[in-house]
Amino acid sequence: MTRILVIEDEPTIAIGLQDDLEAEGYEVEVAGDGNTGAASAAKGGFDLILLDVMLPGRDGFTVCRDLRSSGSRTPIILLTAKGQEQDKVLGLGLGADDYVTKPFSPRELVARIQAVLRRGLRAPAAKCFRFGDVQVDFSRHELRRGGRLVEVTPSELKLLRLLIENRGEVLSIDRLLQEGWGSDIFLTDRVIYTHLNNLRAKIEPDPRHPRYIVSVRGSGYRFDG
Repeated sequence: MTRILVIEDEPTIAIGLQDDLEAEGYEVEVAGDGNTGAASAAKGGFDLILLDVMLPGRDGFTVCRDLRSSGSRTPIILLTAKGQEQDKVLGLGLGADDYVTKPFSPRELVARIQAVLRRGLRAPAAKCFRFGDVQVDFSRHELRRGGRLVEVTPSELKLLRLLIENRGEVLSIDRLLQEGWGSDIFLTDRVIYTHLNNLRAKIEPDPRHPRYIVSVRGSGYRFDG
């Protein structure tokens, strides 16, 4: 049975989520604050985490960041009343797999959960790649340059992996968004531009004249490593 951890401080919402998800056949555990939720998530055993952003003790963004920093790969869907794009970019950049804005219908949420779980099943086996003085280990979620560890976000690693696994092929912005986050998540092209520019600064000898992540005018990006 698929196990879901709900981290939500509003009792009415938490109980409603638990009832709806259990009716769909999921096993559900509820945590009422960020610290308790983080501790439960760290123990593992969950297939997906529903994480409210506005939490007492530790907010959802911090919980998400800490889980990803500790190596947790459990899919995370953020729940929040905030709908601004910068919040979506922040959450996805910290490693969340999706972002649902309150209020939402139970059917929408279940569809999102199913989509995220399907993407996880399609994830390719972890690999280690080298190019130039860069080594990236997707199994450990680490990037090193010249032997030194470089801080990189989960979203940056996700994009780098897509480019590397399709090296020599031009990937459009739409394809990067769809394969990186799914067609059911609405994000603007600026999200890709921001992440790729940050990534270039970390792996390119000269970010102004990229050697590895090459722009193809009017078409997209290609990895030439």
